[in-house]
Amino acid sequence: MTQDSARVERAALETEREANPALALLSTSVGRNAGLVVALLLICVVGAVSAGDRFTSSDNALTILRLAAGVGVVSIGMTFVIIGGGIDLSVGAIVALASVWSTTVATQQMVEDTHWIAMVGVALLVGAGCGLVNGLVIAYGNVVAFITTLAMLASARGLAEIISDKKTQIIPRHGFAEFFNGDLLGVSVQIWLFALVAAVGWILLNRTTFGRRTVAVGGNPEAARLAGINVKRHTVYLYVLIGVCSGIAALMLVARTTTGSSTHGTLWELDAIAAVVIGGTLLTGGRGTIVGTVLGVLIFSTLTNIFILNNRSFSEQSLFKGAIIVAAVLLQQRLASRSNT
Repeated sequence: MTQDSARVERAALETEREANPALALLSTSVGRNAGLVVALLLICVVGAVSAGDRFTSSDNALTILRLAAGVGVVSIGMTFVIIGGGIDLSVGAIVALASVWSTTVATQQMVEDTHWIAMVGVALLVGAGCGLVNGLVIAYGNVVAFITTLAMLASARGLAEIISDKKTQIIPRHGFAEFFNGDLLGVSVQIWLFALVAAVGWILLNRTTFGRRTVAVGGNPEAARLAGINVKRHTVYLYVLIGVCSGIAALMLVARTTTGSSTHGTLWELDAIAAVVIGGTLLTGGRGTIVGTVLGVLIFSTLTNIFILNNRSFSEQSLFKGAIIVAAVLLQQRLASRSNT
């Protein structure tokens, strides 16, 4: 009787696969990315119809990419953390802290004495330091990532307010802003930087041992440990990586606004997680793509641009984005259940 039931269930599953070729295609990374490209094109069609030349102009396209760059860099780091089975709610606060610390009077004096590259070093060190603290507490303190990064969110934002005295710090005119706001071949340096981080992230995830270990740790930590991977140490590396990405994003934001502020990066953690989820990365870990994350960032950035061009409120934007996230998670669960079966 058990064998008969198994045969019936197997036959039903085979019939379902035959009846849903589109669903079977979406179960692959190529299919998911193709679906995201189609979704992005449809959104662009809506933008062209609703906003006309204001949306289709080349200047607007560059604006979309430039605004997507900062969150995009953070999202690349978030992809690694989520594939590795973690989560980071503190990235926005780390961006704020790095922006404030890199624009203090002491840092600016260091820039005057040396070079504006000192600002870059400070922001990256602050980001990496916060990521290191997160990683150590999670990996060796055995505190769940949600609680640890939530605590870092509050602490980093509070420290940024203390350092800046809740005031906006304006950077003096020197080569830093000119470099990051400059153009290369007619395209903003910030867009090139986002593309570079995405390319490095793709290589790291798909062509290195680090990427394979990240997938293994996120898919099954115990199996990864038995295979000889130092899971705790690798977890620390992942959070340092996203901390460095947050430092890079802080530099991009400081250059664009010419300020450091404790309010920078507000809700960026939600935007980054949303882009990663839309891009097909499983929240449970073990699967994800950099290409999917980039497409997810572009989808949200394009949607925001369309809402702005059509004078829609921020509340409507948030509502629409929330609906997209829920739909993406439901589709993920459907595809994951199918794959497991």
